[in-house]
Amino acid sequence: MRRYSPGQVAEQTGFSIDTLRYYERIGLLDDIERNSGGQRVFTEDDVSWLMILRCLRETGMPIQRMVRYAELARGGEDTIAERLEVLEEHDQDIDTKIEQLRAEQEHIRAKIAYYQRELHGTGAGAGASRA
Repeated sequence: MRRYSPGQVAEQTGFSIDTLRYYERIGLLDDIERNSGGQRVFTEDDVSWLMILRCLRETGMPIQRMVRYAELARGGEDTIAERLEVLEEHDQDIDTKIEQLRAEQEHIRAKIAYYQRELHGTGAGAGASRA
């Protein structure tokens, strides 16, 4: 199995070396090997796990829930139902966030349309919104 230095892992995953250390300290990374000089050495499995963490983080999962998910993942097959529940809850949170963003996007699009009308001289003129 291939091994990676912290710098290589940071480059592959987009996490900083400080973030990798932090994730190890709080329990998101577990059993990271070290070489004879004490430097962390990551496996392909570690990189795959980090990519899952990247996805969870980028979609807004709180760190505490990520830690809970990591604890469950280390628990083996007995925790599959709980892991599924955590991910389903997060999926619902993502749906809610997307709905909120779509509503905000509609507001922004209405403002764009307003400015386009103003720019082309088809706007309401005096008294129109300045914002």
